[in-house]
Amino acid sequence: MKKLAVIGAGPAGMMAAYCGSKNNEVTLFEQNEKLGKKLYITGKGRCNITNNRDISEFFEEISRNGKFLYSAFYSFTNKDMIKLLNDMGLDTVVERGGRVFPKTDKSSDVIKVYERLLKSSGVAIKLGYKINRLEKKKDKFILNDNLEFDAVIISTGGFSYRSTGSTGWGYKFAESFGLKVEDLKPALVPIELDDDFLKDLQGLTLKNIDFIAKVNKKMTYKEFGELLFTHFGISGPTVLRMSNRINRSKNVRLFIDLKPALDYKELDERVLRDFESYINKNISNALVDLLPKKLIGVIINLAGIRPDISVNKISKEERQKLVYTIKNMPLNFKSLMDINAAIVTSGGVSVREINPSTMESKKVKGLYFCGEVLDVEGFTGGYNLQIANSTGYLAGSSV
Repeated sequence: MKKLAVIGAGPAGMMAAYCGSKNNEVTLFEQNEKLGKKLYITGKGRCNITNNRDISEFFEEISRNGKFLYSAFYSFTNKDMIKLLNDMGLDTVVERGGRVFPKTDKSSDVIKVYERLLKSSGVAIKLGYKINRLEKKKDKFILNDNLEFDAVIISTGGFSYRSTGSTGWGYKFAESFGLKVEDLKPALVPIELDDDFLKDLQGLTLKNIDFIAKVNKKMTYKEFGELLFTHFGISGPTVLRMSNRINRSKNVRLFIDLKPALDYKELDERVLRDFESYINKNISNALVDLLPKKLIGVIINLAGIRPDISVNKISKEERQKLVYTIKNMPLNFKSLMDINAAIVTSGGVSVREINPSTMESKKVKGLYFCGEVLDVEGFTGGYNLQIANSTGYLAGSSV
């Protein structure tokens, strides 16, 4: 049997240690005082462990290096993950969008499953133990000067949620062995805006809108769903997904189509009907059936129309400008929020350096990587945790 060290006890590391224990003597090192510290807060403490879609559809939800994950996803699928939890006595439920949660709604119960798996398989768990140094001498890996192992799996996570221990040590280990680390960017993160109207819209949630990004003067991305205005900018499902698409782009321009179900002609006809219903009112009062109250003044101002003008005095050109603004509400992009506000990290150990069939480094025999430390990321919906578990499974099984 080989002596295997796994550095980092997030879901990827715990899965790697469990799978690696079938053929090896495994020690799992975690610098925090408990297992799965970041996992504990995922899904607002509920833990969206995976998604119930067919595994072949997962690749549509991977925003970076999806092809690299083919072997990992098919070696340990979402159905395998659900079965493992169920077999360990933890029932799961499927919610909107195929999101899978523990039936108890407690991420701590998922962590308990990992903990029971590790203990039943004889994995030695070292909590509060930080690995500051990792090197290879001949065919042995040396940790912290005196711990000797035949193989090492690095599962130290990314650089987001640093309070949970994601300090970037895994990237330093990779670079020390000559592996390339792709630039780190925030992913699944809110967006900061530079618009004066934020103070008026703070707390407003828009539903069934198209959130649009035009980048580099040639690419257009669109996300349908919900968007939330905050004191700093915007958040919500459409914004988090969009952040993955634009986190490496320049010249970003953002827009909201407030009425995506209507084309320009249909929306113009709708506005005309509303104007006829409120013929003796000013425009601010004539849009109450079409737009949220908080948004009316902002849209009128962006359209360049006086808020006190009577509906019967609005020209055709002004009405068309209003329709255009409703379909293309401009947002002044400032930046993505800091990586510490991100749910996951974009970038990491280059997948060109890693064998996708084993998760082993192509340069250093016996050195494996799994989870968020790799340059892979997905959208919200349980995909990132499935990446962690699938790559952890493949790494541990391959040693």
